Amino acid sequence: MNIKNLAVIILLSISVFAVYAQTEIKWMTMKEAQEASKKNPKKIFVDIYTDWCGWCKKMDATTFKDPKIVAYMNKNYYAVKFNAEQREPIVYNGKEYKFVDNGNRGYHELAYMLMSGRMSYPTTAYIDEKLNLLTPVPGFQEVSTLDIILKYFGDGEYLKMNWEEYQKKYTGN
Repeated sequence: MNIKNLAVIILLSISVFAVYAQTEIKWMTMKEAQEASKKNPKKIFVDIYTDWCGWCKKMDATTFKDPKIVAYMNKNYYAVKFNAEQREPIVYNGKEYKFVDNGNRGYHELAYMLMSGRMSYPTTAYIDEKLNLLTPVPGFQEVSTLDIILKYFGDGEYLKMNWEEYQKKYTGN
C-alpha cells in the first residue's frame, strides 16, 4: 500500500468518524454542563423525563435522533438528560437540590424548580449562560417544533422579540 492510498483511507476514516460523532446528542450531567459552561459559555438544554414516561421515550427515539436537531444541539447547547425522580442530590448554581419522597413516587427539587412547579413529562428547560432559567416547555416536541424553540433561544432571538413574533417570522405566517 502506498502513501497516497494510506492517506485516502485515513481521511475517509476521519470523515466517517466525524459524521458518526454527530449522530447522537452529547448528553451530560448537570454538573458537567455547569463546569463546561464556565470554560466555554453556552446555553443549557435540559430534557426532564421519568423512566415510566412513554412520551419521553418517544422523544428519545424520534426527535432527539433527528440529524438536524443533533447537530444544532451539539453546537449551541450543553444538553442535560435529567431524571425528575432521581434520588441523588444535585448542586445547581450553588444550591443543593434533593429528592422529595412523596408516597409511591417522588420528585427531585431541581426538576420542580426547572419546571416552575408544573410537573409534567417530558418537559424541556432552557437555561442561559449565567445559569438563569429562561423557560420550561412542557410536552412532547416534534422535530419541527423543537427546531424552532432551540433556535429561538440558541440564536438569542428571545432577547429581540417575543415568542409569537418569532413564530411568525420563522414560519413565514
